[in-house]
Amino acid sequence: MNLNQVTLPVRDMEMSTDFYRRLGFLHIVDTPHYARFACPDEGATFSLSLEVDLPDNNQYGAVIYFEYEELDTWVAEIQQRGIQFEQLPIEQSYLWREAILRDPSGNKIKLYWAGENRLNPPWRVERKYSE
Repeated sequence: MNLNQVTLPVRDMEMSTDFYRRLGFLHIVDTPHYARFACPDEGATFSLSLEVDLPDNNQYGAVIYFEYEELDTWVAEIQQRGIQFEQLPIEQSYLWREAILRDPSGNKIKLYWAGENRLNPPWRVERKYSE
């Protein structure tokens, strides 16, 4: 099991992606509504999602992702422990197999397996900060 990604809601995608590139993260996916970054060490990533109606106090919260190659087995084990899922594992358009559940506080958790597509999707970009 591996903690892989946290998605942060942002109001301004251009300003936000520039900020994270300035911090030294590698920008690997770039769309008007979604951006992903690779951390410098160990291949971990995090992403940004455009939320134009994000309140000042940001009550949206983050989406936490946990990657595991044997996703279906893991989900079945968790279900046997009485945990309910909003979505059982399905293939997503972004080439991940993904299940969704919430913790007791309502935070969204996604359990998934993406394999090579996590860091190298067909639409990958590589952008670094340039002065």
